[in-house]
Amino acid sequence: MLPAQPTQHFIVRLPQYAKAFPCAPDETVLSAALNAGLLPANSCRNGTCRTCMCRLQSGQVAYVIEWPGLSFDEKIEGYILACVAKPLSDLDVLDLALSQT
Repeated sequence: MLPAQPTQHFIVRLPQYAKAFPCAPDETVLSAALNAGLLPANSCRNGTCRTCMCRLQSGQVAYVIEWPGLSFDEKIEGYILACVAKPLSDLDVLDLALSQT
């Protein structure tokens, strides 16, 4: 029997809050933040309301839907929707609104 392979995780860093949390490749950034005990602003969780919109400073994501609720220009500028974005690498994320509660 082969030993179990460790689960691969990427690290999502929130420099403006001096926080970081693990995110599995099959997990959205929003879900991972919630699992880490953070309270990011969110509503629809399907890529349409834009409440969780934030900006990638570095890293890459893939989306669970074909075209999330971002304009072409917003995508070029590095904006993502955390509720439908899954990491392809470690991420530095800016402007993710966190509740202090």
